[in-house]
Amino acid sequence: MAMIQCQTPDDVMRVISEKGIAFIDFKFSDPFGQWQHLTIPTHEFGLHSFENGIPFDGSSIRGWKGIQESDMLLIPDPKTAFIDPFIEEPTLSLICDVVDPITKEPYSRDTRQIAKKALEFLRSKGIGDIAYFGPEAEFFIFDDIRFSSGPNHSYYQVDSEEGWWNTAREENPNLGYKIPYKRGYFPVSPLDKTHHIRMDMVKTLEEVGITVEREHHEVATAGQGEINFRFSDIIGSGDNILKYKYVLRNVGYRYGKFVTFMPKPLAGDNGSGMHCHFSIWKDGQNLFAGNGYGGLSEIALYAIGGIIKHAKAICAFSNPTTNSYHRLVPGFEAPVRLAYSARNRSAAIRIPVGEASPKAKRIEVRFPDASSNPYLTFTALLMAAIDGIENKIHPGEPLDKDIYSLPPEELANVPQTPGSLQEAIDALKEDNEFLLKGDVMDMDFINMWIETKQAEQDAIRLIPHPKEFELYFDV
Repeated sequence: MAMIQCQTPDDVMRVISEKGIAFIDFKFSDPFGQWQHLTIPTHEFGLHSFENGIPFDGSSIRGWKGIQESDMLLIPDPKTAFIDPFIEEPTLSLICDVVDPITKEPYSRDTRQIAKKALEFLRSKGIGDIAYFGPEAEFFIFDDIRFSSGPNHSYYQVDSEEGWWNTAREENPNLGYKIPYKRGYFPVSPLDKTHHIRMDMVKTLEEVGITVEREHHEVATAGQGEINFRFSDIIGSGDNILKYKYVLRNVGYRYGKFVTFMPKPLAGDNGSGMHCHFSIWKDGQNLFAGNGYGGLSEIALYAIGGIIKHAKAICAFSNPTTNSYHRLVPGFEAPVRLAYSARNRSAAIRIPVGEASPKAKRIEVRFPDASSNPYLTFTALLMAAIDGIENKIHPGEPLDKDIYSLPPEELANVPQTPGSLQEAIDALKEDNEFLLKGDVMDMDFINMWIETKQAEQDAIRLIPHPKEFELYFDV
């Protein structure tokens, strides 16, 4: 299947005609980063659809407003068009913005529109005209996943033919080649049993317009992997992460596998993060390039200062699940220390130093994970960076020492990411003004987010954990 490129509505109509497209699929994100969709026959679609939009009832979308404000419009973005590789009938997919059907104003809870407002705010301040993000979302490919919870039981179980726990499983015959815990980084086959699946994922990503740079097995046992793709602007990278997750899940499903972006599905092994490479540009110049530490500019250091200052509140969006905080613990290469460094991968912000070109200068924010909505993660990072630049918040000295060998008195001076979703929620309650500037977010959205995440936190608190029975059953 060949990749298509569209810039205008006319381009889309031409592709529909040339490719014999039978259906148009409209995809949009709910507040929590889950793609939703609706489909219409091609005869119901035309140039007018880009102006007038596609009406739909949004009252049942999680996190959106109630039935009294249910009518909404989807406005397709012609630049996002791709031929959907997972629908049997010839189908063109378009990613959409959500607007009010009466005023045609952006819907305040549409996270793609929130990211657009963040970019407009950056431009309005005269700081820069584009923000680039290069996210690296890790994942697991499992053979089987089961879970259940009730008044008298709770359990989960995942499995993988690579899993180190299967060294003694009856496999008729068991040929070994299981990956030990924390030793999954770059092994060749037959240890790497998911390489062919990842290669199929790469081919499919390229077909839908995502330029892939590399793929490899990741550190953990049981099919952990990573596929890196070319960076883009804040909207393009948000679109691409959702497209990436859609492709990986569906390719995995073709092979009878389950792909998860859950941050910490395995106890005692590495979790999955979404490191975010980030830079701000103006008039074709990289504002993060300079002569300072790691080849960074003063503006870049101020951006780091803003991100570190607001990191705990950012985590409410970038690490928005209770499971996120099973990953953000010391000892598993987790970037829990709110500091910056050119070498230290346990620092929350790393400065990549492998490329000398000023165009390549960027910061790598390492604490986010792919359970997040990418539009919100990128927005929160950008707004914090703008706050740092405007207020000249210097991040202090870099932390180039081995964090795990620091004496306790020195470590006490290095702040840490939140230890729980509750801590991140509480931080967002206290620190949200930087997100409200330029009407990028409003308190209605932030309050909805806090209420939803508090309900998730409370749901976990109400249920006994299986480990508690091991620890306390005979008390």
